[in-house]
Amino acid sequence: MTLTVGDLAPDFELPNAEGEVIKSQDLRGKWVVLYFYPRDNTPGCTKEACGFREAYADYQDSDIVVLGVSTDDAKSHTKFATKHNLPFPLLVDEGGAIASSYGSYGLKKFMGKEYMGITRSTFVINPEGHLAKIYRKVKPEPHAQEVLADIAALSAST
Repeated sequence: MTLTVGDLAPDFELPNAEGEVIKSQDLRGKWVVLYFYPRDNTPGCTKEACGFREAYADYQDSDIVVLGVSTDDAKSHTKFATKHNLPFPLLVDEGGAIASSYGSYGLKKFMGKEYMGITRSTFVINPEGHLAKIYRKVKPEPHAQEVLADIAALSAST
């Protein structure tokens, strides 16, 4: 099943790097940016995370929750967040079950090898818990500003 704009966002309960469980149900009433990325400390993922870091004050001013998700463990997330001063939670999706429910986990190819992993994608969830925007082809550097602008437009039209 492919998710489309307007669908109810799949529920999730995932631990952050400190072990605190973040539940989608607890985020109702807020705009949520749920972005899936392949690996901590890789060039594209670092650019994307730092883009969200640079725009984070604007996200906070608009009461938007930003959550990064990968299959890396809590220790890796802690190192990544500390090294790059990331002010938002990174969630641990061991095994990729939540990424799978969002259609963001599957067969990938790199340098002639095939493996299972997260594909870079972002989902904007509106305050009612529905998907308001889906990004399947993400360019890491301009992405955070693009998402912020799109949420501003979406919230202005509601």
